Amino acid sequence: MKTKTLIRTLVIMTIIMVATSFYYLPFYVTKPGGAHELDPIVEVKNGYEDEGELMLTTVRMGRANIYAYLMASLKKYEYIFPVEEIRSPHESDEEYNLRQLHLMADSQNHAIEVAFKKAGKFYEYTYKGIYVLNIYPSMPAEEVLMPGDRITAVDGNTFQSSEEFIEYVSKKKSGDSVKITYVRDKEEMVETISLEAFPDMPDKVGLGITLSDDKEIKTDPPVKLDTEEIGGPSAGLMFSLEIYNQLTKDDITKGHSIAGTGTISENGEVGRIGGIEQKVIAADKAGAEYFLAPHENITKEMKEKYPELESNYTAAKRTAEDIGTDMKVIPVKSFDEALAFLQTLAK
Repeated sequence: MKTKTLIRTLVIMTIIMVATSFYYLPFYVTKPGGAHELDPIVEVKNGYEDEGELMLTTVRMGRANIYAYLMASLKKYEYIFPVEEIRSPHESDEEYNLRQLHLMADSQNHAIEVAFKKAGKFYEYTYKGIYVLNIYPSMPAEEVLMPGDRITAVDGNTFQSSEEFIEYVSKKKSGDSVKITYVRDKEEMVETISLEAFPDMPDKVGLGITLSDDKEIKTDPPVKLDTEEIGGPSAGLMFSLEIYNQLTKDDITKGHSIAGTGTISENGEVGRIGGIEQKVIAADKAGAEYFLAPHENITKEMKEKYPELESNYTAAKRTAEDIGTDMKVIPVKSFDEALAFLQTLAK
């Protein structure tokens, strides 16, 4: 009888544990991810080989169930964030993932542009339209458009930037309609959508979408990046360095293992990213000798508003000291600064 009771109790407990593991709390948990060599990810046609390796670093992130929440509460470099600190207002999980993938695409374009410009190689952009990132609830676009749609024309007019699109729509008033030409799953469609004032911004009239430019970059030689499901813009700096290294004869790695992170703008500025401490840990576990960290300027105004705010480099250096790594953390503010450091390395 006792054996049967024990078995029944264990079965019930197992069912409860399985059931609760699928119940997600309104939080995200982040933890150290991995460091990925860029050679298999980035391919410049007929590009030069390197003796060392450049690596991008990632953070693992997911919605928290009760067990993930409790584990993160106990571990030093696992962090818990409320959903509203990760996703934009009115943004679903699907829209968040799409936004991250689009940010990755933009990051790749910027990285290619910076590298090709520095190497003196040919590149050009083709404008493809307006990329729909999010749909505001209860706005007219909700009935027609979906995240991931690409708007190619409005009332028959094509645009060369999202700014031109916004300027055109802003001249309309509530109750007006526009004819939207858009592409979904390679199929072109045309629908008429009315314009309304935003519920939380009554002075602003629109369709109810968050948008971004959708551009394609063409280069000579061609570049292929196999990023699969890696999202977000934080690999921009390392992409640009890898592309440049394959474009030029001199190997900037000089046989060293170099990890890093940071966004990259069209003009080569390196920007702040999230999860810097966790990326330092990922790079250390992968055996990196150097870690390139954004050293963005923290203005007086920013410090007054967020007294505890510090640069990525400051946080990365502190983390490296805390975990006792021999890996050197290098502050960088631009692509040129990162390249200048790498050129000082001995073979």
